[in-house]
Amino acid sequence: MIEITLPDGAKRQYDGPTTGMDVALSISPGLAKKALAVTVDGQTWDLDREITEDASLSIIVRDKGSDEALEIIRHDCAHVLAEAVQELFPDTQVTIGPTIENGFYYDFYREEPFTTDDLEVIEAKMHEVIARNAPFKRQVVSRDEAIALFKAKGEQFKVELIEDLPESETITLYTQGNWIDLCRGPHAPSTGMVGKAFKLLSVAGSYWRGDSSRQQLQRIYGTAFEDPKALRVHLTQLEEAAKRDHRKLGKELGLFHLQEEARGGVFWHPKGWRIYTELEKYMRHRLDDAGYEEVKTPQLVDRKLWEESGHWDKFRENMFTTGDAADEDAGADERILALKPMNCPGHVQIFNQGIRSYRDLPLKMSEFGGCHRNEPSGSLHGIMRVRAFTQDDAHIFATPDQVTEQTKEFCSLLQTIYADFGFTDIAVKFSDRPEVRAGTDETWDKAEGALREAIEDAGLPYTMNPGEGAFYGPKLEFVLRDAIGRDWQCGTWQVDFVLPERLNANYIAEDGSKQRPVMLHRAILGSFERFIGILIENYAGKLPLWLAPVQVAVATITTDANDYAKEVVEALRARGIRAVSDLRNEKINYKVREHSHQKIPLVAVVGRREADEQTIALRTLGGKDQEMMSLDDALEAIAAQARAPYA
Repeated sequence: MIEITLPDGAKRQYDGPTTGMDVALSISPGLAKKALAVTVDGQTWDLDREITEDASLSIIVRDKGSDEALEIIRHDCAHVLAEAVQELFPDTQVTIGPTIENGFYYDFYREEPFTTDDLEVIEAKMHEVIARNAPFKRQVVSRDEAIALFKAKGEQFKVELIEDLPESETITLYTQGNWIDLCRGPHAPSTGMVGKAFKLLSVAGSYWRGDSSRQQLQRIYGTAFEDPKALRVHLTQLEEAAKRDHRKLGKELGLFHLQEEARGGVFWHPKGWRIYTELEKYMRHRLDDAGYEEVKTPQLVDRKLWEESGHWDKFRENMFTTGDAADEDAGADERILALKPMNCPGHVQIFNQGIRSYRDLPLKMSEFGGCHRNEPSGSLHGIMRVRAFTQDDAHIFATPDQVTEQTKEFCSLLQTIYADFGFTDIAVKFSDRPEVRAGTDETWDKAEGALREAIEDAGLPYTMNPGEGAFYGPKLEFVLRDAIGRDWQCGTWQVDFVLPERLNANYIAEDGSKQRPVMLHRAILGSFERFIGILIENYAGKLPLWLAPVQVAVATITTDANDYAKEVVEALRARGIRAVSDLRNEKINYKVREHSHQKIPLVAVVGRREADEQTIALRTLGGKDQEMMSLDDALEAIAAQARAPYA
């Protein structure tokens, strides 16, 4: 007898082994028709996989729009894509085809590159594969059987994958009609359940296993949804996102550029750097008001410190170093220096100077810290993912009983800062201990308990993000939703009992004993580069007046207003307004249109009459009308509108 416990607590009993499909049918035929897979004791299984022991079970259905359902639909669609490609191009080898955020991809090895025209043909073939409605069938095979099968098919990449699997790994294959693939699963009952709501998006180059020294592959990206309406919404969002792409706007607006000679680094142009410095100025004011003390730590630090902190073992592959262990000039291994990938060990060094008392805590230490990480070249993305960046980093050294209050204060500060940039839809994720971590289970129990108590006391709803904590402690992740519905993870808050122990940080408690402080790691923007990219895309380049690199353009109608235009610019600059003059011998409509394309928030139009009357005609970006104002009134109004939120 097998007992199945459903999510509502109801229990169902079956004579002998059963399947998810049997359970769904016993509840209702309609449910069985919509079912894609089941979750058995927290693991997702195929509907026809045999359940031989008592278990908790939930049914994943198509029409709920759940993440689990989309994962299965997209995984199935990746297999359909691979089958379609091999039917159309038999010389192609398949490699891997995972789901990713908002879609999936499959990597192929083929001598001739795919074209965008090929995507249309492949998509049509995918509809044919789906229409066959072939069942997905799971097979458990031995390692030798799997290797022999794929060798016979000429699939060298699959053979390599199998050979590299741990001996303990159960090897499973999935067939769909006559097509077969190495896959852990699970899948829906048949290809027909993918439906018609899918789209191939692009083709790009990649390397086998992300190694540029290995074979070059071709990656086809696609997306799939539970229904056509959801797909249309997503494709519309993609179209809008393409218009807002920060790389495109960064070039058009003259904000920054990137080039091969400095991969992963940003060349900031004057207007882009103005945005950067205004952002830094804003954050410095907010942190000063919140009681943070700003510091600066070295870029190059001896590897010994990174070994002591634990970062050397965890991040060594992503760290830039100087010298070499075999280099005589470098001396012993411990003399190797590393460009810092993060700021936290340096802040502990400042904390450790002198004797700290409980009266000094909480000590809030902030830094606009320049960091370097050797990110894979294929993962770089404009200014959103770079190798050289600046974090709005800070660490709070606190006593254990200060964690709750400090968490509440941080959450309040973060929310008001995000609101100043127009972000009010914020989700919170609680990331607990990862598999690879420093510290004992007892330490992690204490850290996770303290953070959970703090976030609940702060009154913020959150969802769990299992296993995604930092290697030294659990964390909160703050996710912003932008103007077109995309989510961006920016802020973090981490409770760390490990690093103070490893780096011997302590304070004198009220009873005279030495105690370890709790180290609270926090960031709000994340990195200046990425946050500026998010702002550019959120506002489609039309930044708020206080943040715009050029706030007002004063454009002349005729050349005899040039002197007055210069006076207006001087008067605006005297009030701290970033203003420029446009004295070119061009028609005013042309000038206004150009400044609109450059996303300048305000254009002040002046001619002979405005010069005589000491007025301006003020136009707002995106507006069709202009407002006639006296110069004095305009100066007051613009200064008030352009005032930064901290002013």
